[in-house]
Amino acid sequence: MTIALNPSSMRRVVPLIVAVALLMENIDSSVLSTSLPAMALDLSTDPIHLKLVLTSYLLALAVFIPASGWAADRFGARHVFRMAIAVFTLGSVACGLSNSLWELVIARTLQGIGGSMMVPVGRLIVLRSVPKAGLVGAMAWLTVPALMGPVVGPLLGGWITTYWTWRWIFWINIPLSVVGLVLATLLIPDIREEARARFDWTGFLMAGPGLAAFLTGATLAGLSLAPPLLVAGLLVGGMGLLAAFIVHARRVAEPLLDLNLLRLPTFRISVTAGTLFRVGVGALPFLLPLMFQIGFGLSAFASGALTFVSGFGAMAMKFAAQPLLRRFGFRGVLIGNAVVAAALGGVPAFFTPLTPALVILALLLMGGLSRSLQFTALNAIAYADVPKERLSSATSFSSVLQQLSGSLGITVAAMSLELAGALRGTAATDLGNFPYVFAVITVLAVSSALLFLTLDRSAGEALVDRR
Repeated sequence: MTIALNPSSMRRVVPLIVAVALLMENIDSSVLSTSLPAMALDLSTDPIHLKLVLTSYLLALAVFIPASGWAADRFGARHVFRMAIAVFTLGSVACGLSNSLWELVIARTLQGIGGSMMVPVGRLIVLRSVPKAGLVGAMAWLTVPALMGPVVGPLLGGWITTYWTWRWIFWINIPLSVVGLVLATLLIPDIREEARARFDWTGFLMAGPGLAAFLTGATLAGLSLAPPLLVAGLLVGGMGLLAAFIVHARRVAEPLLDLNLLRLPTFRISVTAGTLFRVGVGALPFLLPLMFQIGFGLSAFASGALTFVSGFGAMAMKFAAQPLLRRFGFRGVLIGNAVVAAALGGVPAFFTPLTPALVILALLLMGGLSRSLQFTALNAIAYADVPKERLSSATSFSSVLQQLSGSLGITVAAMSLELAGALRGTAATDLGNFPYVFAVITVLAVSSALLFLTLDRSAGEALVDRR
């Protein structure tokens, strides 16, 4: 039984329900990042190798997200959303029971399959339930509760890891999933498109394995976990399949990923510049716990007590995003804030074990504020000129690139640490290697501002509520 909501309630209630799923996923990822060094010790593996635990999840997202829009249209967004929550939770239970690196990687992949449907379908529900004029406000309602994950996650993960066992960082998803399933059943309408597109199985069998092969090869590169010839084969084979998909997508009427969306300037710039920005700043949740725990010698809880403030800043910014976008426009915010966010992302290069905790907290807080503003603007303007009937395709396309950028960010950070260690003759996680890596990710993030310069000055005007 579904309870009918009036339009005013729909703007708030539906985003808040979907936010329960985002909260679960964000707590999971932020808790995991904080716990990586302790997990590596318990599983008798190198902390750098545990990047596989992070990237395997993002890989599963990237592979299966393209099917999320079609599945929502075919089976109903509410039904797919509920099934995704259930699969994600089963993966969480399996993660907590894992006793080796590869068991954990497989369980995280199952989690990723659930997450690949859970988050984009949830976002699609919001996009189809709220008029464009209220989209920025609805996105704030959607993301504020979800951003509690990065606030609560590092503290919770640090406490669980330091004073209990890391396995419970996965099992805490169970009560959240129960709440999400009940609320989705009672309050989310059964939204689906009457005209259902035919699923592009040929494209899926090109893009899915292509993404999987390329990202697996990039992730394994330099880890000594696979023969170099296999890694090279995965990279080349993956790129070949992706190239074949691009040719295929231009020849069929309803491809898995609609490359014609790139003809829309706001969508094109959002996903290209946004990907570059996310590759840079996406490395921070991986780098900071390693630096604080292995480089500075802090406990997982002490590390989480420093990094949680980024999530607090991100949550606080959601209340100021719309006034700032109204005042400076999407173009002005995206250009100027890309530079600010990149600079704040590089500031940890100057942290030392003697840096006062209050200074670290203040700078990480500002970084969280700035990154949150950028993500809010990017997530909104991507759909500024997308027709309603193409929202499924746009959501899938955008989500795939977001997950790819996160995986690439972690991979770039890990490879940079290993390269710096090799050049300096030290272990990859030696404290002296981190400044070089922060410099690399800063350059990547700030370069996105050059692409934002090509945005029209009036871009996104229809998204800002002027009331």
